Amino acid sequence: MILMSLRRLTMSLFAATAMTSTPSLAASDQPSVRAAMGPILATAPDAAAIQAKCKTITDEIARRQAALEAETGTATIERTLAEFDAIGALLNAGSGEFELYKQVMADEERREAGSDCTVELSKLSSKLSLSRPIYDRLKAIDASKADPATAYYLERSIGGFERSGVALDEAGRARVQALNEKISEVGTQFDTNIAEGRKVIKVKPEELAGLPQDFIDSHKPGEDGLVEISTDYPDYVPVMSYAESDALRRRLSEVYNQRAYPENDPLLKQLFALRQELAEVLGRPNYAALVLEDKMLDSPDKVDALLADMAQAARPAARRDYAKSLAVLQELQPGATEVKYWQTGWLSPKVKQKYYDYDPQEARQYFAYDNVRDGILRLTADLFGIEIRPWQTPVWNEDVETYEMVDDGKVIGRFYFDSHPRPGKYSHANMIPLRPGVVDGEPPVGALVMNLPKGDHATGLMEHSDVETFLHEFGHMIHGMFGGTQHWFGQSGVATEWDFVEAPSQMLENWVYDYDTLAKFAVDKDGNTIPRELVEKMNRARYFNLGYGDMVQLGYTNVSLQFHKQPVPDNLGAATRGWFGAYAVIPMPDYVQMQDAFGHLNGYSAIYYTYRWSKVIADDLFTRFAGAGLSDAETAKAYRTMVLGRGGTRPAADLVREFLGRDISLDAYKAELEKDQ
Repeated sequence: MILMSLRRLTMSLFAATAMTSTPSLAASDQPSVRAAMGPILATAPDAAAIQAKCKTITDEIARRQAALEAETGTATIERTLAEFDAIGALLNAGSGEFELYKQVMADEERREAGSDCTVELSKLSSKLSLSRPIYDRLKAIDASKADPATAYYLERSIGGFERSGVALDEAGRARVQALNEKISEVGTQFDTNIAEGRKVIKVKPEELAGLPQDFIDSHKPGEDGLVEISTDYPDYVPVMSYAESDALRRRLSEVYNQRAYPENDPLLKQLFALRQELAEVLGRPNYAALVLEDKMLDSPDKVDALLADMAQAARPAARRDYAKSLAVLQELQPGATEVKYWQTGWLSPKVKQKYYDYDPQEARQYFAYDNVRDGILRLTADLFGIEIRPWQTPVWNEDVETYEMVDDGKVIGRFYFDSHPRPGKYSHANMIPLRPGVVDGEPPVGALVMNLPKGDHATGLMEHSDVETFLHEFGHMIHGMFGGTQHWFGQSGVATEWDFVEAPSQMLENWVYDYDTLAKFAVDKDGNTIPRELVEKMNRARYFNLGYGDMVQLGYTNVSLQFHKQPVPDNLGAATRGWFGAYAVIPMPDYVQMQDAFGHLNGYSAIYYTYRWSKVIADDLFTRFAGAGLSDAETAKAYRTMVLGRGGTRPAADLVREFLGRDISLDAYKAELEKDQ
């Protein structure tokens, strides 16, 4: 997941989708804009330091906006569009920076200071999107002699203003501004409740039967003789996968699926109602219609059609997956008639052992965090012909690791890894863009915030799915670094249409199933390399539960879409379970209130379908690598140049068409679902 929620207003204003040829334009102003962003406050001593930085950034944005609104004379690309681009850069970089503080700082005060500033920046973004004077200045620019990228950038920016409601009268614009501000405030509190929604249960040591020994060793009983298990991923995933106690898995599933419940229910109701009101003020039937207008799939009908096509392909595979799980369950529990919601993760490794002779616990002994991290960095360096080396810079926690990416002797990107869980820290995984690159100047900067086991083979063993997640998230970073320096700030980094952004990362997941890739870093505690036979078994088992998992994701997609198409339901949990059940093979039990910790309902709103559409694109993109070989240098170079390196300078469909030589197709996605019969 890439952090996009704070860019949802500015992305529509600053997205551009045409190839850039770069005359002199705004490049000379980029260093001064980057300087205005200042350093990342990694060692901010208190909330006051973050608040002061917030004021500096917001004052600079307000100053520049006022100056642009007062601009006279002929509106030009070199002056008017360049200053508009600079304001957008400050908004986006500031949003990422203060979101970082919100997610990672050690104490509530500093996290709250970051959170407060994200709200202020969102307000400024909305205010900019409703500025009639700036809109009029941009409309007045003569772009007849502009290069195609700049002309389209201008066109898209003007369109963003119009979608935001700039054409409304003064009272209408004021109402939109008020709604956007309230939406931001409510969404921020929703996110905060999720971050603080961590739960812990206490269990008897014998209830850990079936879990890997390293997990048991790292979870010693307390003075009361009980073991604490949290809802953090490094606890939740192993327990749900390996604990033999059905009661324990059911209990942990219940607390996990009630994080931030019930406190987030009223916030969600308010959020959905505010979004619907905003859509109506802007003349749209619902918020889904509004938010989709600038996406690759630009209407709810197109998303519905995608869901129908994907479900038709995935449902038969999901039924086969379910049948295998039920057969194994009936061997273990004679008389069982159905697979329960909290049994799916536990049955999966048992099915893989029975039908594919693959034991995930055998595989995990080869995936210690330190080795995985180094292996992912090496893979990136080898595949794209670059160097990744340590970066000496202050950090906010001793666990944070820092690196820089070097190409032909030039630093092209810098990034942070904050990989391990801490109380109060963001509980999932995302990439946060912090700084855009400057032409012939400072490189882009980003942060990867994850929650993975820490350490070596004694304490930091990862599931193979964790390795996949790590590479997925780092795929966003690669995209951000390779595409992070463009002529226009608004085209830098992961700036394509929102429903494309997950495709490059999902495509990259294929490499953690490649033996030659894994053999370079997957070793056990004695230094033995993962056996080729084990990787072959892993690949045979890979496609089990693919159909089931896709139907689950389509269920989540339906929840995201329907909440933004339908009237706000009285019972959010029941609505969530119903919309999910329209696709998923196994229904959610009545205790599930996952909507209150479904962070995408804030950040992605109606467009969680992004993950499924991006999966279709990812499978299609991978066909070229599958044909040429995963380590083929020419294919990797073409992919970097044609897809990642473009940033947001061309429509995503054009990027895929140039790389594949044809339009996007569902054929590869459908073929993958047929690989496990």
